[in-house]
Amino acid sequence: MAILNSIRKRGVFLIIIIALALFSFILADVIRNGGFSSEKSLTTVATINGETLTRDTFMKQVELTQRNLGENGTTAQAMGLVWDRELRNVLQQQQYDALGLTAQKEQLEASLRQGLASNPTFQDADGFFSALKVQEYIANVKASNPTAYQQWLDYENSLKSSTLQTTYYNMIKAGMRSTISDGEQQYRFENDKINMQYVYVPYTTVADTDVVVTDAEMEAYIRDNATDFEVTPQVDIQYVSFSETPSDIDIQDAEANITALLKDREVYNSNIKDTEILKGLENTTDYLNFVNDNSDIPFQDVYFFKSDIPEAFAADLFATEVGAIYGPYKMGNTNNISKVIGVTQMPDSVQSRHILIRYQGSFRASDAITRSKEDAKAMADSITTIIKRNKNTFENLAKTLSDDKSNSDKGGDLGYSGPGKMTKEFNDFIFDNKTGALGVVETTYGFHVVEVQEQKNKQKAIKFATISKEIEASEKTLNEVFASASRFELAAQKGDFFEIAKGQELVLKPVNKIGALDATIPGVGNNRSIVNWAFGEEAAVGDVKRFNILDGYVVVQLTRKSPKGLMSIAEASALVMPKVRNQKKAIQIKASMIGDDLDVIATAQGVSVQNATAITMAAPTIPGAGAEPAVVGAAFAKAAGETTGLITGEKGVFKVRVTAVNNAPVLETYTLYANRLNNAATPTVNTKVYQALKNAAEIDDNRANFF
Repeated sequence: MAILNSIRKRGVFLIIIIALALFSFILADVIRNGGFSSEKSLTTVATINGETLTRDTFMKQVELTQRNLGENGTTAQAMGLVWDRELRNVLQQQQYDALGLTAQKEQLEASLRQGLASNPTFQDADGFFSALKVQEYIANVKASNPTAYQQWLDYENSLKSSTLQTTYYNMIKAGMRSTISDGEQQYRFENDKINMQYVYVPYTTVADTDVVVTDAEMEAYIRDNATDFEVTPQVDIQYVSFSETPSDIDIQDAEANITALLKDREVYNSNIKDTEILKGLENTTDYLNFVNDNSDIPFQDVYFFKSDIPEAFAADLFATEVGAIYGPYKMGNTNNISKVIGVTQMPDSVQSRHILIRYQGSFRASDAITRSKEDAKAMADSITTIIKRNKNTFENLAKTLSDDKSNSDKGGDLGYSGPGKMTKEFNDFIFDNKTGALGVVETTYGFHVVEVQEQKNKQKAIKFATISKEIEASEKTLNEVFASASRFELAAQKGDFFEIAKGQELVLKPVNKIGALDATIPGVGNNRSIVNWAFGEEAAVGDVKRFNILDGYVVVQLTRKSPKGLMSIAEASALVMPKVRNQKKAIQIKASMIGDDLDVIATAQGVSVQNATAITMAAPTIPGAGAEPAVVGAAFAKAAGETTGLITGEKGVFKVRVTAVNNAPVLETYTLYANRLNNAATPTVNTKVYQALKNAAEIDDNRANFF
């Protein structure tokens, strides 16, 4: 009571304290999100050149796309597809607006005429497209079917978008057409040729150990070639796994539990208030209910060939007598016991044919089927009687009377089928009867007049009553796994993650370069919670956190967190160091190549003067050195008899003397080459323009906040 009175006396003061605490919490969030617009990051998926994509609209499209992808489609896949589509639409629409492009009425009408010409709904009595029919349709659905009217509006919008897109890209393609001069230049590139002599000193003549490349030099190279080394925000992690796998004791208990199902057991029945004996697998004859009550896999009332059974158990199972038990045996993560309950000789495939008589309400019966079930049965019996008198009538009757149009034109022939491929009733008839058997079989599809035509490869088959139970981790084991993961998490938060994992003999798995929109972690699977945590503002390098996964837990440490920008020296060194090193080698080599005489330079460098003939600009490859466009370009700038300066190439330093220039003859026209350039450029225009628009756009992408 004293405490309550104290609280009452200080009520106003406590309210002020709580209010200040809430305000500081909100203020911290505002500051963290860059001002009082933090709500924007929760409602806006992206801003593209100032235009926003709202969360509601975007996520509805993601949901619809994921449904269309099917059960294997992931949110990440759907989001990627919707993002690419919406980004393209926004960037292109901004271009249309800037250029004042609009879809004219005549263009839309032409698109409608082309798209709907073959649709009977929009054709007149003579089968031609009718604009009047289109107007009638629009008026009708607008008044009576809002869904269909919205679909029509969507269709019109798609036509408008397609028309604008075609106009926009056609304008660009028109501006990119190659001229006759371009064609002549291409002709020269391909056909003008030079012969030359050259000295080539490879970079490999200077040992890597003799050239020191500093971090400052690599950093300068990265800055000078920034577009080649730009990276999006990335994180690196390392983790250890704690799997909820059954312990040795769990495995032993599981085997004991399934073995106990072999024997009869006494149980108390609350209904009769007395004990009763429940038969075990050894003595029961009610295999269907016994298996379904005790097994993770339902009873299969089918015969199996030896080839249907895993090789490890096939021989022993087929050697087991009827009524005997095989097992327990382990298959995958299950314990199994099998009782052989039947042995027969049966074909591995049967050829059959049928005439299907459907009735109203049978499976997949169309509205055109109006006969009753009784009438269908009578009709099937009548057909059977006719065929028994003359089996040669089967084919014609199937063609004219069968409701299974997938094979009626083949006389009802179903080809060969293996056991269990048909419905149970049909399957039992063709496998249990002999070749030539004819009869009526009822299935959910209707009544079948069936003939067994041929049975192949009769062999031994066995029917089993199998109890299969998954081996599961016990509650004790699950608790121990959770405790182990929690202990490791606490220890790693205070100590060295690597050393603690090593001390507990846990496998440490690093994962590098994870992006903010990644969803799958190698070795873990789909787990956005790890990615969201790693990219969260609260997570810092060195932080450790435990996460639930499908089969247990992972304890994760954040090892690197890089913002958007340029690659670090460590990341880029494999690419940058060889290039910087070669630049420095080129300086050294050039300093030692004195004079203009190729023979003197070659002797001094310990190399020989080499010859190259018929070199073109279109294929700038030098024998013994490979592709060297800068070297070939410099050589083409010289006349016959002239010598270039020292050239820094891809593989080394060159000096070239042009010995002959063989220009191709002048053509009357270079249209062919101009057209070839046009044909080569046109297919890639759309992709390259979109990529250029995307590269030039200011895009604030918040997708990672929404999944």
